[in-house]
Amino acid sequence: MVATPTKETQQSPSTQRRKETILSPRFYTTDFEAMAKMDITDSEADYQAILEEFKADYNRRHFRRDKDFDQSWEHLDDRTKQAFRVFLEGSCTSEFSGFLLYKEIAVKLKDKSPLMAECFSLMSRDEARHAGFLNKAMPDFNLQIDLSVLSKSKQYVYFAPKFIFYATYLSEKIGYWRYIKIHQHLAKNPENRIYPIFKFFENWCQDENRHGDFCNLLLKSQPQFVSDWRAKLWCRFFLLSVFATMYLNDICNRSDFYEAIGLDTQQYVEAVLRDTNEESARAFPVILDLENPKFWSCLEKCVAINGKLKAIAESNQPKVIKKLRALPHYVANGWQFVTMYLLKPIDVDKAAVL
Repeated sequence: MVATPTKETQQSPSTQRRKETILSPRFYTTDFEAMAKMDITDSEADYQAILEEFKADYNRRHFRRDKDFDQSWEHLDDRTKQAFRVFLEGSCTSEFSGFLLYKEIAVKLKDKSPLMAECFSLMSRDEARHAGFLNKAMPDFNLQIDLSVLSKSKQYVYFAPKFIFYATYLSEKIGYWRYIKIHQHLAKNPENRIYPIFKFFENWCQDENRHGDFCNLLLKSQPQFVSDWRAKLWCRFFLLSVFATMYLNDICNRSDFYEAIGLDTQQYVEAVLRDTNEESARAFPVILDLENPKFWSCLEKCVAINGKLKAIAESNQPKVIKKLRALPHYVANGWQFVTMYLLKPIDVDKAAVL
């Protein structure tokens, strides 16, 4: 899965500049004992059905580099190549994070909840396949990540099981909408398919969709996670956190990538968030009101604030001065988040949705 870095890629400036930010993908861990004690008896038939879907492994032969990759990419301009580095690095790290989490859950649950463990094991298989495929594309752009080192060097964030389910559901579903919309765009505009990895997105997004459906089943089989007022507050928090992170990451860091393939970044991001939000009504008791213009206004203010934070970070001032200058901007960002969180959400009528 992990290619051995060459001398060239080890010395790549892109690799040397890697650094963690608040928008960087995170690695997660959880309370495996609590997860193992979850009662799924009433939903065993549904778990078995989705397990059979995973076992079918529709993409077992899909993620293989073909002859279209056997060429030089020097004809791409430097801005486009750097945009691909940012995309590949972030996407590979996210997929690898999912692999590690799902694999560890599968190992810890194997003896106590074998049905659930097998589902997680097969999802980890898919995530490893995705991460490995992305990792093999990196040398095309003079970039390489040693995933084995990354797994040891990254800090892990602890989430309780229900929060893991909220986060992974949203991560998988937003991944589905991201990939399917890029696929649909390039199907209509093949001249913008400037790199062959995009040929794999249609099947790729179906893996993400199946994973999201499994996370939805996890939530449905544990109604205590989505049935009270606390669940509504937490679901709002996770929806906002995931949506704001994607918006800021894509607008601030990935616009060059989307423009390189002929997409309007703003329209693309808004469409992904709207569809993810709408689909989340199948899992969560509330969703965000994305028709409220104040929501988008707050996000735009965050983009402007992040621009100021970036300028401070790139200045030559001492670290202490940078922190002092950045503090009011972090407070301003926090206030925009609070403002968005307090916007009235949309209560989901479960009977109408399901």
